[in-house]
Amino acid sequence: MRFSLFIHMERYDDSISHRQHWEELVELTLLAEAGGFSTVWIGEHHGMEYTVSPNPMSQLANLAALTTKIRLGAGTIIAPFWNPLRTAGETALLDVISNGRAELGVARGAYQFEFDRMLNGMPATDGGKAMNEVVATVNKLWDGDYAHDGEVYQFPAATSVPKPVQKNPPVWVAARSPESHDFAVANGCNVMVTPLMKGDEEVEDLVGKFETAIANHPEVEKRPDLMVLRHTYVHDESDPEGWKVGATAINRFYRYFDAWFGNKTTPVNGFLDPSPEEKFADRPEFELDSLHRTAMIGTPAEVIERVRHYESLGVSEYSIWSDSSLTFAEKKRSLELFIEHVVPAFQA
Repeated sequence: MRFSLFIHMERYDDSISHRQHWEELVELTLLAEAGGFSTVWIGEHHGMEYTVSPNPMSQLANLAALTTKIRLGAGTIIAPFWNPLRTAGETALLDVISNGRAELGVARGAYQFEFDRMLNGMPATDGGKAMNEVVATVNKLWDGDYAHDGEVYQFPAATSVPKPVQKNPPVWVAARSPESHDFAVANGCNVMVTPLMKGDEEVEDLVGKFETAIANHPEVEKRPDLMVLRHTYVHDESDPEGWKVGATAINRFYRYFDAWFGNKTTPVNGFLDPSPEEKFADRPEFELDSLHRTAMIGTPAEVIERVRHYESLGVSEYSIWSDSSLTFAEKKRSLELFIEHVVPAFQA
């Protein structure tokens, strides 16, 4: 079992500058590297202060200069916003800068808000076509000259410049449906999944889809990796009520998520108010007790027990989703407890 950190500059008002948020992101990344984490993941979003990340490649390139061994994952780029040649070239350049530490995650995109502004209102649900073509072409561009005539992208013979140090950087696909799992495995990609606010039964269901895809593709020689991404908050066992800090913050995060995903209100200078609490009155999955059970919230011993279950299911990597509206101090303390107590339990 590997551990990784999924992190963004997470900004809900202008009380803290972007620069300070970046410095805090760097501090958490360095803490994760020193604590034995395999990878730091940064995704892509546009025009949204609550997830500040217009291009993960530039952030990861800077982290490459500040770190020595942690791997650097774009997790994930939004495929419809990228051309395959740009995807191959930027990932390869990150790999060169970091001396072979780049990883590429690809997703179709989810927020219609972004598609309205980036692609003239194209339905976000159509993003899968671009994702499939990017995934299917990027390794060919890393290998050498390749011409493509697809439904979304067309280009004459071209190649990635530069070429990556690795042969080739690992590619991950964000998957949920059986079809997306099957596509990822058939194309030799690793799979990243998130159960969001659902419980471990959802993790078991996603693992089942992954295993079905592997069984359907015996021609794939190397078994792909499976990553589970979860909101995580570890509290000290001396504080039995400590879980409420994490559950309250994650509840607040999902109210912001709902507002952005619903796309019903125009943001002001990149900020959007969260959906009101009363909107979730009939949604028991967002109650604090429910989030305590479903999100990875607990003492080190409780977290170890649940992550061991994931390991027994065949999960290769557990990723801490740090975006949660927690303060920097709360995130840092939680990560320190995870490193101090959870990580050693999974080391040989």
